[in-house]
Amino acid sequence: LPPVPDGLATDVFALGVASGDPRPDSVILWTRLVADPTAPDGAIGTADPVPVAWEVATDEGFDDVVAAGAAVADAALAHSVHVDVAGLEPDTWYWYRFTVGDRTSPVGRARTTPADDAEPERLRFAFASCQNRQDGFWTAHDHLAEEDVDLVLFLGDYIYEGPPEPASVQPYATPMPTDLPSYRARWAEYKADPALQAAHLARPWVCTWDDHEVANNYAGDVADGAAADDAAWRERFLAQRAAAYQAFYEHSPVRLDPPDGPDLRVYRSLGWGTLAKFYVLDGRQYRSDQECGETAVIAGAGPLCAEAEADDRTMLGPDQEAWLADELRASEARWNVLAQQTVVAHVPLAGELVNLDQWDGYPAARARLVEQLAGVTNPVVITGDIHLSAAGTIEAAPGEPVAAELVGTSISSSFPPSLADTIEDLVSPLPNVEYINAHQRGYVVCEVTADELRADYRLVSTALEPEATIETAVSLVVADGDPVPRTV
Repeated sequence: LPPVPDGLATDVFALGVASGDPRPDSVILWTRLVADPTAPDGAIGTADPVPVAWEVATDEGFDDVVAAGAAVADAALAHSVHVDVAGLEPDTWYWYRFTVGDRTSPVGRARTTPADDAEPERLRFAFASCQNRQDGFWTAHDHLAEEDVDLVLFLGDYIYEGPPEPASVQPYATPMPTDLPSYRARWAEYKADPALQAAHLARPWVCTWDDHEVANNYAGDVADGAAADDAAWRERFLAQRAAAYQAFYEHSPVRLDPPDGPDLRVYRSLGWGTLAKFYVLDGRQYRSDQECGETAVIAGAGPLCAEAEADDRTMLGPDQEAWLADELRASEARWNVLAQQTVVAHVPLAGELVNLDQWDGYPAARARLVEQLAGVTNPVVITGDIHLSAAGTIEAAPGEPVAAELVGTSISSSFPPSLADTIEDLVSPLPNVEYINAHQRGYVVCEVTADELRADYRLVSTALEPEATIETAVSLVVADGDPVPRTV
């Protein structure tokens, strides 16, 4: 290992630590050495490699250390570290920490999943998405850190890529990201938040992305509003996507290889014994471009056009579709949970309007997904993106429910206040919708047993002030063998 460089900053753990992507015998541990979160290089005082020691123990005081080692934090990956700690016991909680010389990180708590053939009685997980700092404070993370859950699934829009807005709730101190240094700075500005760090410290996370980690509503190699035949623009956008993907990797506790240019496979699965299996999807990197034209009535919405209904249009891409089909076909889990970004269920709005960025804009791809879901036991789709809470069913045809869909609201990203009542009035009467709330921020906590999946929608009183209370606004249950979520 290299020596600790001379001139290294006194505090290099300004972004905290995190764990993620647990398995029965291992878990990923993450940190990135940063002294100044708003500096593109982290301002740790060196560009040299830095040795980082790590320890895992069965107790918070580290009297019983069961694994230890060292890694090298290299400037090529922004001095980030991903450690795959193997040889752990299944279904067990651990504590971990990093050290650099005499500098010690905060202590995090991680866990492994049950053995593949185990029959756990219970699983508790939370899911969340969409945390635009400029829209609000992370009062939801204050409460998420205290929840009794085994893991968190984050469904995308971890950062937002917009420019600083001086009149916003929390204006950015970093510029609008367009290249690797600026994406690194924006990620670090987010990761420096104490509430977010606390939520990561408490248990492992399983993360995927949506659009704002790169650019709003991007689709594959095309950004929103770009000319599809502009080759020079596309080349520039792919360079930006490569920078964004690398920054995502450098700041996330993911069991992934580093990206290779503008490509990074993030879709993967995670089991919880025979009780549940998660399928973590990527609905951005491989999708066809959005078709049809938006109207001025509701942003992102328009009537479905013939081009959007083409059979070859895809949301997941052929390789991911085939992977998901194989994974579902082989599943023996009681509950099969798809963790993904945009609303799958058919949700007509005013007249013939649909949200063209959601699966409504990709009907052939949705039909293929619904056919896959129809072949497994208890499919449940968890969804982010849309900044509102909702629950309902995904149908093969009207009145033929196939899977439950639970849509979580945002951590802080706003839903337009002028449209909240309108959307609730349009959507709540739909026969496949059980619940909708477009007014509040928060997350969802799910408890899974062999008999049911219960979803508690945990919503904060405000995201516009630094502190807030929280309540369970509604609880819904999906019973074993019945895809319809019902309010309890």
